[in-house]
Amino acid sequence: MHQAKAWCKIIAMQSVFKFHPIYKERPWGGQAIAGVGTHHHLPPGKKIGESWEISDRPGDESIVQEGEFQGKSIRWLLDEYGEFVMGRPWPKGRRFPLLVKILDCAERLSLQVHPPASVAAALGGEPKTEMWYLLGATEQAALMAGLRKETRRENFENALRSQTLEKLIHRISVRKGDAMFIPSGRIHAIDAGCLILEIQQNSDTTYRVYDWGRVGLDGKLRQLHVQETMRCTNFDDFEPRLIDRAFRSEVRVLVNEEYFSAVSFAVKRPLDLDVGTCCIVHVLDGSMEIASGTPVSGDEVGRPGTKSHMQKGETVLLGAVPHQIRTIGSDGELIVTQCIREK
Repeated sequence: MHQAKAWCKIIAMQSVFKFHPIYKERPWGGQAIAGVGTHHHLPPGKKIGESWEISDRPGDESIVQEGEFQGKSIRWLLDEYGEFVMGRPWPKGRRFPLLVKILDCAERLSLQVHPPASVAAALGGEPKTEMWYLLGATEQAALMAGLRKETRRENFENALRSQTLEKLIHRISVRKGDAMFIPSGRIHAIDAGCLILEIQQNSDTTYRVYDWGRVGLDGKLRQLHVQETMRCTNFDDFEPRLIDRAFRSEVRVLVNEEYFSAVSFAVKRPLDLDVGTCCIVHVLDGSMEIASGTPVSGDEVGRPGTKSHMQKGETVLLGAVPHQIRTIGSDGELIVTQCIREK
């Protein structure tokens, strides 16, 4: 009886977490993020390249916007209620495993690579695998990912040192709704005109291969990482494809890999999420109501519980209790991301 009362208390607790964005100025950024969700008031006159939507990085810890935990950091939330949020025992001090960003690529980003787990520690970095989803794209927008066929390590290294790499990198034209998986070890860049939702491992290790001769915010050429690039690059990674755009029964699987899964849902009826772990939800289209609690029959949601609203462009973290998502008005679309359980 005592356990049942304790569970009722915890399930009535806030389980939908909206966070204040953390804006990052970048030399390639702009002001397009102001048109996404509630990001209406970007720092004026700044090139904002990134909005960190959910972050548990040292010095960049997301702060809860509203509800009973308003003002609390994600770090505090996991230390105090880690099992409730994550759905499994979560020791104090363990960081949230993912980092979610919105990128405004007003100009081309540097050509870069992230270290695989097999070499990251030796280089003093962290492994990083990520996915890009195009929230918007100009007619000229493109992604650069992987090597062109027939590229070999020797001619790659020569081109790297002579800064003539562009001709060896696979370039793909993109439009809104396209998506790309970027495993660690894949050479990549984002061309100008892309507005991107990025879901990645909680890592901030990037090795810059080439920066097109551009200077940083301090007016100086940015550091390049030639030796790290040669150790991290997958030289068998030729001309990767975009993720399939097709929906099957209102579901589009974007990523189902070692570190996280991401699925896009066309929401035409109530969507039940009861997966025993936390979920990250980003609304691509429409307005949504999220109710927490235990589904009891049909499309009803059991009580006790809480309700929250989301609009297009917003990102939230859902704790590891059952939730039901309904559209408000017309149909909607959202992306649901789950952390893969640790082995």
